[in-house]
Amino acid sequence: MSNNNKAAVLAKAEQICLNHNVKLTAKRKNVLEVLLDSNKPLSAYDIVDIYRTNHQEALAPMSVYRMLDILSKLPLVHKLSSENKYLACSHITCDHDHELPQFLICKSCGKVAEKGIQSNVVNALQNSIKQADFQLINSQIELQCLCNDCANADE
Repeated sequence: MSNNNKAAVLAKAEQICLNHNVKLTAKRKNVLEVLLDSNKPLSAYDIVDIYRTNHQEALAPMSVYRMLDILSKLPLVHKLSSENKYLACSHITCDHDHELPQFLICKSCGKVAEKGIQSNVVNALQNSIKQADFQLINSQIELQCLCNDCANADE
């Protein structure tokens, strides 16, 4: 991510935090920057290591988990439950309402794409769940895929 884009994302993240009465502390901002700079999802321990290298300061993993929890509730960060890893939301600077996210995860290289799910698909899923006498707890969808680069490399 270019420095101009990152500055715009961080400025918008600060505004989102203000709108939710949450302070974007220097450490939270630095954790978000680690995720913005990464081209793949990171575990909390990956973030601890990168943070130590980039900022010459140690963070406890539990502190990172707390920061990620706060950032994910806004939502500036997403947790991939299937991977137990985190990534920055790809729509932080958007000014429109977002569709429910689905994550396409390449099982070969770890690349992730965040795509919105159309409301009619979400409604159909919710109806199907209700008809099965279940209640939806988490609507995030994570699909295991192969990105085109990895798929083409296998040919």
